Amino acid sequence: MKKNIYVVGAVIIQDGKILCAQRGANQSLALKWEFPGGKIEAGESPQEALQREIQEEMECQVEIGEQVEHTSYEYDFGVVHLTTFYCELIYGTPVLNEHAAIKWLHPSELDSLDWAPADIPAIQSIMKQDYENVTNK
Repeated sequence: MKKNIYVVGAVIIQDGKILCAQRGANQSLALKWEFPGGKIEAGESPQEALQREIQEEMECQVEIGEQVEHTSYEYDFGVVHLTTFYCELIYGTPVLNEHAAIKWLHPSELDSLDWAPADIPAIQSIMKQDYENVTNK
């Protein structure tokens, strides 16, 4: 039976664009794009884990909003259970401590990147919401 890995991701929005982070070349899923975040430690809520991970990975603080998506994806190394949240950057400028690159993209541009499979359902939800927001105005 494969190991279950519980992780969180931040959909950080600033000026109508979303922060996309590229995994490092020496990490699993090398150079795939993801929402920054990481593993939930014992005793942490998903929101506490996300605050800690964004501070560690990017030296920023975020305000966490509503949940975007929860997905499970089976990789060869285990089953990743990813919960993503909309976030607002409230302090700092993202630093590349663990990622190879970052990009700020409009929601309609998100599918132009090579995303880690577990992040794709969140991408689809975000793009659908943006489309609905535009068409309902």
